[in-house]
Amino acid sequence: MNTDRARVNAPLVEVRDVKKWFPVNSGFFGRATESVRAVNGVTFCIRRGEVLGLVGESGCGKSTLGRVILHLLTPTSGNVLFEGRDVVHLSRSDLRGMRRHMQMVFQDPFSSLNPRMTVGSTLREVLHVHDIVPKEEMGDKINALLRMVGLNDFHARRYPHEFSSGQRQRIGIARALALEPRFLVCDEPVSALDVSIQAQILNLLAELREALDLTYLFISHDLSVVRHISDRIAVMYLGRLVEIGDVEAVHRDPLHPYSRALMAAAPVPDPEQKRSPSTIGCEVPSPVNIPTGCPFHTRCPDVFEDCRHVTPVLAEYREQHAVSCLKYDPCWPKNARPATNASVTN
Repeated sequence: MNTDRARVNAPLVEVRDVKKWFPVNSGFFGRATESVRAVNGVTFCIRRGEVLGLVGESGCGKSTLGRVILHLLTPTSGNVLFEGRDVVHLSRSDLRGMRRHMQMVFQDPFSSLNPRMTVGSTLREVLHVHDIVPKEEMGDKINALLRMVGLNDFHARRYPHEFSSGQRQRIGIARALALEPRFLVCDEPVSALDVSIQAQILNLLAELREALDLTYLFISHDLSVVRHISDRIAVMYLGRLVEIGDVEAVHRDPLHPYSRALMAAAPVPDPEQKRSPSTIGCEVPSPVNIPTGCPFHTRCPDVFEDCRHVTPVLAEYREQHAVSCLKYDPCWPKNARPATNASVTN
């Protein structure tokens, strides 16, 4: 039992102060004078066998972070470790071998598939490039993959346009599993699906996790979806993590004002249940010109003067529950002066 617990708690993926800035060309000569700070110093780990849910508003950097972890995008700075090896500084051949163990399920199942290739050809290409099975065994392997995700053998002869959205997402999952990975980045895999189909895909991912001992980074803006499938939840705002902890603890008692606003904005199925409206400002700052101090201070209902100048760090406030907010910093004076309304809107 202790051995199992140690294995589960061991970090499979470690992200250390990762930044990804995209230069913005402007001026007469088209020089890069500014940068979009999509990911702006993110640190966390994903334990072996767990599902970490990553949530936040559109444009906060969730998908960019997922692509950086898989090295589909090269980070501006920082390190990404998979089983202790730094993915960022691997050679081309070593990275190709590492990618067998780290795969991605994309948001749009149709655009991620080649419309001119049958499903069988798509899976066969993956198996051939990485030399997974001998040529004579590829047919059996393809059929086994399709059955694993709830499809039939004859689906291998069909093209992507002949499937529903839910079936196409199953094909995307099968393609990701073809290389027998240990870690999957699921980038909003159910956001383009009907609610009933969402449940089927989520249940499929949960079953595959148990059967294949998979680890997920599950990216979504839907808090109910994240709560259903995740063990822990990380909240992202303007390229930074503002809170991370056990999924039930974050849902039950979110610490950061932004997390509380996300919870308040999530719809509930009970029409009799009253929800207090969110009190945060609606204007999201530009990632090109991120506010000084706490990035959230321009929208925060609990803002203090220090928030405009002091950048909080992500630190553990409770056991396995960390937050990036001056209110929970033991070194921050509790008699600090609240900001005026004018300072909040500046």
